[in-house]
Amino acid sequence: MSFELLEKFRDPALSRKILDKMQSELTGGLRFMEVCGTHTVAIFQSGLRSLLPEEIVHLSGPGCPVCVTHESEVNAFIDLAGKDNVIMATFGDLMRVPGHNGRNLKKAAADGARIKVVYSPFDTLKLAKENPNDTVVFIGVGFETTAPTIAGTMKMAREQGITNLRVLCFHKTVPTALEALLTDAMSNIDGFILPGHVSAIIGLEPYKFIAEKYGKSAVVAGFEPLDILQSLDQMIGWQNKGEAHVVNNYTRIVSDDGNAKAREIMYEVFEPVDALWRGIGLIPGSGLEIREEWELFDAKKEFGITIEDSPALPGCKCGDILKGIKQPDECPLFKKACTPANPVGPCMVSTEGSCAAYYKYKLD
Repeated sequence: MSFELLEKFRDPALSRKILDKMQSELTGGLRFMEVCGTHTVAIFQSGLRSLLPEEIVHLSGPGCPVCVTHESEVNAFIDLAGKDNVIMATFGDLMRVPGHNGRNLKKAAADGARIKVVYSPFDTLKLAKENPNDTVVFIGVGFETTAPTIAGTMKMAREQGITNLRVLCFHKTVPTALEALLTDAMSNIDGFILPGHVSAIIGLEPYKFIAEKYGKSAVVAGFEPLDILQSLDQMIGWQNKGEAHVVNNYTRIVSDDGNAKAREIMYEVFEPVDALWRGIGLIPGSGLEIREEWELFDAKKEFGITIEDSPALPGCKCGDILKGIKQPDECPLFKKACTPANPVGPCMVSTEGSCAAYYKYKLD
């Protein structure tokens, strides 16, 4: 997309016009949740959060992959990093996520663990070839956006005869988490700004239950100011009419049908399972696990790893924040014991975490 076209989605005059229209049409409050961490940052970075009418409450949802990775999963990959003949491969965001006793991958590396930060799962193929006497374990976290790429990496490893690559699979799926929020009496949500990147893979159909079953609206939106404002304005109009819809406004990137080839690869390698989400708990069918026919690559089976529920980090309210029950500045640790330099919980670690965005952009 050209820069000139992109600039049209940032037009201040048109943004002001939509904001005024929203203000005039509001007949009550609107509690909307943006599900994607990229939306969280975009709303703060553009200044939209401070410009929205005060009747509109902005909630950050469970769309940051690092933030929803369960405490037990974090402990599992930190423990595995210390084993002999293991090289852990990970995205950089996971390096500082705290586990038990404040340990993280960065500290594990300082203690001698071999940990490599990669920019793509495909980098692990080269790493495995260069270290044939070691087991390279890639930490697979994220949603439907990254899962097809990791599945593709495993397929390439099989084709190339690479036998020392494993994946520690903690992938999760977004629609099932949204249903868990809608059934939680404490999560009072009127509508969703749906994630553009995930929707590019899964399309619109998996979200239809939001309107059909729960009578709430949801819009797939881009990340520019006008993308977000247009979507909020639509939801206000539907709310005033007593209607609920699920629509795709991000048509320049997202097809209503999603990416069928990516889904085919993803489900060839992975299958749905129950999964633990930080702060939410066990959500049936919300995880992706490596299928039996691909178990050669399964780090959980290789190392006997099981994931069980465990207590949250003391004082950390990341779970309530991910469910839209609390705002980051309502956590007693925020800006005190918990800062980007010394994060207590994952919502402060990730650049897409709501606490990190609050810390960086929100003015007192």
